[in-house]
Amino acid sequence: MIRILYEDEYLAVCVKPVGTLSQCDGQEDMVSLLRNQLGGTIYPVHRLDRNVGGVMAFARTAGAASVLSGEIADGGFVKRYLAAVKGAPLPDSGEMTDLLFRDSVSGRTYVVKRPRKGVREARLAYRTLESAEEKSLVLVRLYTGRTHQIRAQFASRGMPLLGDGKYGSRDKKCDTALWSYRLTFAHPVSGEPLEFESLPDFSQYPWSVFVNTCRQISCK
Repeated sequence: MIRILYEDEYLAVCVKPVGTLSQCDGQEDMVSLLRNQLGGTIYPVHRLDRNVGGVMAFARTAGAASVLSGEIADGGFVKRYLAAVKGAPLPDSGEMTDLLFRDSVSGRTYVVKRPRKGVREARLAYRTLESAEEKSLVLVRLYTGRTHQIRAQFASRGMPLLGDGKYGSRDKKCDTALWSYRLTFAHPVSGEPLEFESLPDFSQYPWSVFVNTCRQISCK
């Protein structure tokens, strides 16, 4: 069963398990799972990589999907993530702005120096919550939603996410250490401000390295 954080006739907010596809790809995915669990039509409005878990929002009507997609395009749909990275960011908080190129052949996103066809700007803010054992737990706020953005931007600075072999991590003890921690947005019909949080299982590696911080930021 998918854990449901909020549900009404227009909206469903849930916790995506690690390893489950966000959208239909000919396999079991979040859309089909929610359709079976909740009934009715489910409209995806944003994505998480297969190996990323955490909070996701889905529309239950075409109108709600259109409104939420507009919020995302206008920057009103705020996404925050927890990431466990190799090393420690310097400074321990700030912003990263890069030009990203998505290579469809390799399935990787690259930081590049010059604008060209297919290159898009990417921006995020980060704050280091804790560093231990040559690893850091970082809170990330996305301003743009490029494919593999967090993974590529941190890896380009020598700080790949733990478990992310595609972007240079040699840590094979976990999946890609990225978790959708908090979503903030307006209800697509009432306009009411909504905020939802979920934490990863901090009894499991690599989150267990930062157990004190994880407890401090537990859902309020």
